[in-house]
Amino acid sequence: MSIFTNFPELNLPMQGIENVAIPNMIRIRQKYDPQRIEDVSGCIRQGMERNIDDKDAYLGKRICITVGSRGIPDLDIMIKTVCDILKEWGSEPFIVPAMGSHGGAAAEGQTEMIAGYNITEETMGVPILSSLEVVQYAALGNVPLYCDKYAFESDGIIVFNKVKPHTEFRGIHESGIAKMMAIGLANHRGCSMFHTFGFARIGELIPQVAEKFIEKCPVAFGIGIVQNAYDEICNIEVCRKSEILKKDAELLEIAKEKIANFKFKECDVLVIDEIGKNISGNGYDSNVVGRNNSGDFPEVLTLTRLVILGLTKETHNNGCGIALADFSTRKCLNSIDWYSTLVNALSAGLTKGGKAPMYADNDQEAIKFAIGTCPSIDFRKVKLARIKNTLAMSEILVSESLYEMIKDRDDVEYISGPEPMKFDAESNII
Repeated sequence: MSIFTNFPELNLPMQGIENVAIPNMIRIRQKYDPQRIEDVSGCIRQGMERNIDDKDAYLGKRICITVGSRGIPDLDIMIKTVCDILKEWGSEPFIVPAMGSHGGAAAEGQTEMIAGYNITEETMGVPILSSLEVVQYAALGNVPLYCDKYAFESDGIIVFNKVKPHTEFRGIHESGIAKMMAIGLANHRGCSMFHTFGFARIGELIPQVAEKFIEKCPVAFGIGIVQNAYDEICNIEVCRKSEILKKDAELLEIAKEKIANFKFKECDVLVIDEIGKNISGNGYDSNVVGRNNSGDFPEVLTLTRLVILGLTKETHNNGCGIALADFSTRKCLNSIDWYSTLVNALSAGLTKGGKAPMYADNDQEAIKFAIGTCPSIDFRKVKLARIKNTLAMSEILVSESLYEMIKDRDDVEYISGPEPMKFDAESNII
């Protein structure tokens, strides 16, 4: 008997796996605002020279620079530029991995994670001090607030972070400079404590904690980075200490305007080739996919089935986000470090975050399972899309039915097809 059920009284086609066909796919180009910064190093230098007034105050000082877990284009170039300028000012810079409980909540794991972005002591020319030790610098009511010990004991902290919409909540401050102060620099202890309040309160707490951090910790200045929909740097803001929260909120609004999205609002099956912590905290960006742990973003995308086929190399086998898939593959699940994933999920208070989805023996079978279990559809007309990851949203594959819905849009361009979907070494996603 088929694993899928046939309901002839509803005039639906037989949906047994042997009868499910993957539709031919059309390659399209989704168009977004192309504005970008060509010279990120020069922009960093110009911002630091223009906005940091008392450069003599840095002479002989030990200055900490934060590096998070998110993949950012030219991150190594930007961090190296900051280090070089600080040396020119006569200071002694060092780098601290600031990523809460990522990297398996281990100092070595966090050092390894930023090394994947070409940030090492050799490439940067400065020490990298990685530790889970924290200092309690203040309290918010009865809530203790923590800062990385190396950062707290420095003469100044440069809070460097990507600014983007959060995958689980909405607020004036989401993922950015303020969150780096509240959670990233709090290491595993502070990150775990903070997430016990749940995502519903995080948007309210982040600015309060960030204000206390700026007041009590040796903050020097902030640097906020925004990417456009093509995964390129489009905004860099060097923020004076007194302007960090204001600029962080402004950059978030820019990031929301720049973020990639699908040119359609409904999809039966979405296939993602890879997820990872370098892409988003949830492995993929919920602001693109619409599916998250705290209740989804229905205004983003109405999605019936999600298929995740693999992990990025840079995620170091952290499978956070896989639990939200409807289907995956045996190969993908076997590649996951479930302990690292569990630590990360529990630190964020996500009891479901370490679960595995149903899996198939191969990519093709997983996609067929997803199509075949979509309720009340003719699989020959399935609205299916396939992307490499949520940072690669320009060229994507869509089924013919989905293409018919969007083909007349000015921001959609036909490239090729229709043709059969390819798999494994012949994959037609780039």
